[in-house]
Amino acid sequence: MNTTPASGPTGPVVVGTDGSEPARKAVLFALREAQIRGVGVRAVCAFGGRHAEAADRSMTGWGGSGAAAPHLEEAVARDVTDTVEELRQQVGEPYVEVEVRCERGRPAEVLLDASQDAGLLVVGSRGAGRWGRLSLGSTSTEIVHHTHVPVVVVPHDTQGSAG
Repeated sequence: MNTTPASGPTGPVVVGTDGSEPARKAVLFALREAQIRGVGVRAVCAFGGRHAEAADRSMTGWGGSGAAAPHLEEAVARDVTDTVEELRQQVGEPYVEVEVRCERGRPAEVLLDASQDAGLLVVGSRGAGRWGRLSLGSTSTEIVHHTHVPVVVVPHDTQGSAG
């Protein structure tokens, strides 16, 4: 494996994550790619609307009024941070710096905004994790059509693929 940083854009590798298995695969890809490029990773989780309300109830047992639980964003950020750190340890050295962002909003919009200075944007092919749908067909399609940076859509099922 070539570990020499690639030439070209030097912005961070931005990756969408939502707690799903496809998102975990996307984070692993992003971490490995960041190692090769010699850049950091920005792990982004978006949640909002009906998905945030469902997450509020499932994660905190709080709900009923439709308003967001006061600490949902902190809980999501903590869970994303723990998952990303677990995967960063799995990938090993050289460790890349990781920034975690969790924001309310439509996943495609949040990811597009977070990737303005990115060298690469990575999403899973589909997903519906604990915090709503993030790395899925409709989000990845919207991203591919509206981004100004290179995009990698990591396939959900990699069985039968070379590598």
